[in-house]
Amino acid sequence: MGAEDLRRFFVLASALILSSCAVAWPPLKPAESKPVPSPVEGEFSVVTQADHPVGDLIPVYVAVANGSDEGRAVHPSQVFALNEYGQRIAPVPPQEAARQAGGAGMLKAAMASAATGGAALGALSAATGALAGLAAGGVAPGAAIGGAIGATQGALWSAPMGQGRAQSEANSQIQALALGETEVRKDFTVSGYVFFPKGSYKDVEMLVVNTESGSTETVTVPWH
Repeated sequence: MGAEDLRRFFVLASALILSSCAVAWPPLKPAESKPVPSPVEGEFSVVTQADHPVGDLIPVYVAVANGSDEGRAVHPSQVFALNEYGQRIAPVPPQEAARQAGGAGMLKAAMASAATGGAALGALSAATGALAGLAAGGVAPGAAIGGAIGATQGALWSAPMGQGRAQSEANSQIQALALGETEVRKDFTVSGYVFFPKGSYKDVEMLVVNTESGSTETVTVPWH
């Protein structure tokens, strides 16, 4: 392999490395930075706040407060977005939201895998150094080729592993922040995210179960 062949190999490998760098869901705002309603005596309150779209998803923060004497069971699958025609749009399950987030092209840099980025940059630096030495006559062609190929192979092997870590981070974060199934007792508050397909909505509707009577109650709040 001559110097020109090595240069071509380096250019191709560099493109593969950079295209393989792993990314994950950028951090959602933690619950403490979001509004949480205070329980009002005798009332069951709901507050929602839609985040900016991420890929084809809209994360919506939902917080509930129970000031009544009767508990309410909250089921995230029973939180709906209502479009301009009043049609219910079901939420995207957290695991599916994590999958879509991990694959969205615009989700770059915010939670990029430092390990993968470091491996890629290290490979590029090593290969660049080998090429520079070869051009200056200070490195034997065999050593230059070995250094460039070895470093590049290491980064190409580590890139898929970094992608797996990025997807795992997305799964963990979304599961931790998602609204879960729970019972909200008197004077308790519960909050978390639900995820909807990107679209235009006017209201959020939540169905909850009165744990005393077993009846279903509907709460509708404006989308904002």
